Amino acid sequence: MDDQWFIAEHSEETNGPAGEWWPAVVPGSVHTALMNAGIIPDPYVGKNDSIARAQSFRTWWIKKEFEIPADFAAMRIVFNGVCDSCTVWFNGHQIADNQGMFTSFEFDLTDKVLRKGRSTLLVRLESAPYRISTGEPNPYWIGMNVGWMDTVIFNNVYGWHYIDVPATGIWRTVVLEEKPHVEIKNPFIATKDYMTGTMNLSAELEGGVHEREGTLRIEIEPDNFEGNSFGIEYEVRPSENEPELHFEFQIPEHRLWWPNGLGDPHLYRMTLNFMPKKGIGDRKQVIFGIRKVQFGPLPGGPDPEIYNWALQVNGRALFAKGTNWCTIDALMRFDKRRYARFMDMARRSHIQLMRAWGAGLPETDEFYDLANRMGIMIYQEWPTAWDSHKVQPIPILEKTVRQNMMRLRNHPSLIQWGGGNESPDPTGVAIDMMGRLSYELDGTRAFRRTQPWGGSLNNYDVYWGRQSLDRNLQLESPFLGEFGLASAPNLESVKKYIPRHEWGAWPPPPFGTFAHKTPVFNRNEDMSRLSHYVADFIDNSSMAAFVLGTQLAQTTGLRHTLELARTRWPEAAGVAFYKLNDNCPSVSWSIVDWYGAPKLAYYFVQDAYSPLAAVVLLDGLNPGDSPMEAPVFILDDSSCLAGQNWEVEVTAFGSTLREVKKTSFRGRGAIHVRRQVGQFSLTKEQMNHTPLFIVSELRLEGALRYRSFYWLNYLADRGCLFRLPRTTLQSERHPGKITIRNTGSLPAVGVNMSSPHSDELTIEDNFFWMNPGETREVDISGDRDVSLQAWNVD
Repeated sequence: MDDQWFIAEHSEETNGPAGEWWPAVVPGSVHTALMNAGIIPDPYVGKNDSIARAQSFRTWWIKKEFEIPADFAAMRIVFNGVCDSCTVWFNGHQIADNQGMFTSFEFDLTDKVLRKGRSTLLVRLESAPYRISTGEPNPYWIGMNVGWMDTVIFNNVYGWHYIDVPATGIWRTVVLEEKPHVEIKNPFIATKDYMTGTMNLSAELEGGVHEREGTLRIEIEPDNFEGNSFGIEYEVRPSENEPELHFEFQIPEHRLWWPNGLGDPHLYRMTLNFMPKKGIGDRKQVIFGIRKVQFGPLPGGPDPEIYNWALQVNGRALFAKGTNWCTIDALMRFDKRRYARFMDMARRSHIQLMRAWGAGLPETDEFYDLANRMGIMIYQEWPTAWDSHKVQPIPILEKTVRQNMMRLRNHPSLIQWGGGNESPDPTGVAIDMMGRLSYELDGTRAFRRTQPWGGSLNNYDVYWGRQSLDRNLQLESPFLGEFGLASAPNLESVKKYIPRHEWGAWPPPPFGTFAHKTPVFNRNEDMSRLSHYVADFIDNSSMAAFVLGTQLAQTTGLRHTLELARTRWPEAAGVAFYKLNDNCPSVSWSIVDWYGAPKLAYYFVQDAYSPLAAVVLLDGLNPGDSPMEAPVFILDDSSCLAGQNWEVEVTAFGSTLREVKKTSFRGRGAIHVRRQVGQFSLTKEQMNHTPLFIVSELRLEGALRYRSFYWLNYLADRGCLFRLPRTTLQSERHPGKITIRNTGSLPAVGVNMSSPHSDELTIEDNFFWMNPGETREVDISGDRDVSLQAWNVD
């Protein structure tokens, strides 16, 4: 029943629709319907969000007219998600009401409500919850709307996360379906023994005792690979009074599901068919994987104050390379194409773990299907934050947990449950309920009360604390769950949401769009904080300079921390920077903006998370002429070095881009995830360059497999990274790739490709170092033109 519906505003005088009906699309939001109808402007452009916000606090009517099939037997209508509170009428009869964005509800179509001809489904959608904070959940919220604490909803649209447009609407599909006499409910398949492919399966048959007599067929076949199918047929007898059935079986020649970079994420498709002796049967389909996920103690052994953070998948210990995942759209446009863009970018940057954090959603089926297929592990938190679980309605919260746990528990990508975001006291009835249901309804995944907790760390000394970027070079924790910096999107993206008359205004007016689209609408000195870090790199003389400066700061503040964490394995079990994506266009912590365009940091995260890498650990970013002793590490997540001769080469380049010093480290064969291969040393004289670059390369059997570069000593001469001696580049575009050649006599620094349509392109690598005379081919998908630049190319 998706697609064409109609929407009208509520009339207080008639307690019904106000008169005019406008087209609306389901699934969708009230705001999207009004924007498409021309009633409100695009909330993401300029400061139109204030116009859109007013619509959140009105009551709306949404209707659908349709024909009931003439040959219908038993029919029902299922609502899979309404945000947030609604009442439903069918042919003038009130038949349902519901509160809770993440709970589904349904009703049967009986003779009482049916009629010949067209039927009308009418939904009254209540206004978004509204309550002004007097200090809850914390002092930051004083004077702001905390109505989200009175229900269960995603809260990152309530004025703290770049937008203040509380969502309302029918956001998930509505289904008219035939109701079976016996229904297969809540099938759950889980790995008992990953080594033998032994599985446990449970499913409920809902219906009368005699109606449940029949045949249950279980068919299992490979979903994303070629292989053999497997089947079971089971006769259900009326003497079996228990509606839940349990099976144990072994899948022959099974293949395992692996995380991104460690193997293929093999998936199976299970089809359950119940054919009763009499009446209408049921069919359900489940995608699953065979894998075992375990969390064990850190190397120091069990500690009652520290969670078991050490992750193993299929018996293999690994460092979890992660990020935080944000709701993809504040207006609830959750289509699979948008999900696919961001999830594929995560996969390409070697991300293995995403924290779907408690300010967002128990994520959608589309999200989890992509995570399954891309091998991205998910840490799913429930929609609570900052101890809101202590006041949110327990019945709604428990229904949310129950329904969504049973909806999500078959996904192999889901590896743990979480109680919510940044709760100082994750205790009480709600947390106990979440933990209990994790065992009662699942039993195969860990439950964590909140993040941070039990030895993990969230840290924003850089940005909120205005500390030097050097602070992030020392961040250490068993699991680093959040850290990062805000940065502006690419200039092409900024111009999509900034009115044209503001493009050339610099410095931007304090109440203009640019300042408004910062983390907290410039109410917390956002522009000042951002400018503080821009000043490390470049004169804040234009919007373009501001974009570049914030992105350089973000990159510098992320990549060293990620590399440090990987070199600390197994004492450090994983890291999740904040964050991959955005809920709306804005200056934010994301490394991919709302439109899907990657920022500079995206490519250095890609380097820092490369399965095979050679990294240099720095004590400081601007040591001046102090001598340096920098540890050099090889990182190998995927056993690429086995049986190979390898060489790590670290080279320092001075301000003239001439070589200062080169050191090589050689070896042969595999390492165990990470190994320090030596120290890279520079004397006082060798350090005396502004700026100073360090290039790290890794070769296998003489072939270059990895290269990245670091910038130091840039603070003494702001802008020096872009006043380097010049070189020249040539390029040639071919189908699916671009060939680049450094035709000068000096290295090309920060070679990059850009386009006004970068959200429609996928570029294999960007912002890289090229030696004189070097030629490189870069894969690029999409047919948009690109321009080629470098930090030292005119």
